[in-house]
Amino acid sequence: MNARSGWQSWRMRRSFALLASALLVGAFAAPASAADGVAGSDGFTIKDPRITESSGLAASRLHPGVYWTHNDQDNGPYLYAVDGSTGETVARVALTGVGSPRDVEAISVGPGNRIFVGDIGDNLGGTWPHVWIYELPEPKELKDQTVEATQYVVKYADGARDAESMVVHPKTGRVYIIDKKEDGGHLYEGPEKLSASGTNVFRRAAPVELWATDAAFSPDGERLGVRGYLGGIWYDWNGGKIQRKGRISVPLGQGESVTYTTDGEKLLLGMEGESSPVKAEDAPGSGGESGGGGSGALGEDSAGSDGSGGDTLKVGAVGLVVACAAVFFGLRRLFRRS
Repeated sequence: MNARSGWQSWRMRRSFALLASALLVGAFAAPASAADGVAGSDGFTIKDPRITESSGLAASRLHPGVYWTHNDQDNGPYLYAVDGSTGETVARVALTGVGSPRDVEAISVGPGNRIFVGDIGDNLGGTWPHVWIYELPEPKELKDQTVEATQYVVKYADGARDAESMVVHPKTGRVYIIDKKEDGGHLYEGPEKLSASGTNVFRRAAPVELWATDAAFSPDGERLGVRGYLGGIWYDWNGGKIQRKGRISVPLGQGESVTYTTDGEKLLLGMEGESSPVKAEDAPGSGGESGGGGSGALGEDSAGSDGSGGDTLKVGAVGLVVACAAVFFGLRRLFRRS
C-alpha cells in the first residue's frame, strides 16, 4: 500500500469510528455530577477560535484551575493555557529550541512543574523513523511569551508506530507512550531519564486493550486512565505492571484528550473542533467515584461487567452498538485487504 492509500484508509477508518459514536449520542441520558473546588471540575468549553484541534489536555499544578492544551497541527509550536472557570485562553506559549512540529498529540505535566509535549503522531501507521518529545518549564506568569524547550528524539525498540498518548509519572518523571491500534496497543516505557544528545528508545511494557487517543496519570501516580473514541479503561499503576480495574465512560465524538483534576477527583475529557467541550466525570477509584457514565457517554466495555455500579443499557442501544461495530470492523478488514 502506498503512502497516499494508507492515509486515505486511515482517514476512512477514523471517519467510520466517529460515525458510530455520533449515532449513539441520543441513546444515553445520565447527567454528569457537579464538583466543588477546583476550577474546571464541572467541565468547560474551550472558547479560543485558534484552538480547533485540541488533542491533549493537562492540568496545571502551578496554576490550579488552568489547563494546558494544543492543536495537533498548528501554524507554529504553540501551547495554550485555558482557564477552567471561563474557557478563555489566558496565555499562549511559543516554543523555541525545537524544529517544526509534525503531529503534536499529547501533553503532560511532570515533577517540578515541567511540561512535556508529545509530537508522536504518525497517521501513516508508523513510517517515520523517529518522533519527538519537547520539555519546558511551566511559566510562572501566565501571559503570551516564548519559552525555550528541550527536544528529545524518540524511537521504539520494535519499530515505528502511530501514537497519541503520552504520560509522565508525577513522582518519578519517567515518560510513557501508548501506541494507537484498533485492536489494542501497548504501554511503552522510556529511559529513566531522557537524553537530548542521543536517541531515546522506548520499550514495550504492557498491553493496553484500547484504541487509545490519550491517557493521564492521577496526581498521586497510582492510577492510569486511558481513553479512546468509544470508551476508556482505568488501570492500577502497580509500579508499572498495570492491572486493569474497570471502564471509563467518555463523551461520544472525536475524543482526543483526558486529564485528572489536581485533586484527583475528576477526569476531564476533551474533544476536537471549534468551541470544543471538555466534559467532567467522577474519576474511578477516587473518593467521589459514582461508577462513571456521563451525558452522552459510553464505556468501551459497557455491555460487559467491568466497573462497579455500571450503567444499564437499553436493548435498542446495545443493538445499535453491535451494528456500528459490525460495520466498522467489517470495513476495517476490507481496507486491510486493499
